[in-house]
Amino acid sequence: MALGTKNRLQQTAQECRQYLRETHADQRELVEEYILEIEGPEHAADPAQWNQFVDIKRSRAEMLLRLDAAFRQWLNG
Repeated sequence: MALGTKNRLQQTAQECRQYLRETHADQRELVEEYILEIEGPEHAADPAQWNQFVDIKRSRAEMLLRLDAAFRQWLNG
């Protein structure tokens, strides 16, 4: 994997985690559980899993909308 791709994956993962933690601060434990479910355990975390929320245009706004919708759906079971 190219270094640029790896950096982009890490940046996307960080942005998604930060968004969830800030937007749903009142549900911190659930957010952490969701992050763990997306990435896997810390020793084997896969930041590429966050790419499921990225659209072809790499729109940040669209990515965060998709992420928020997926999190809400996950909350509602």
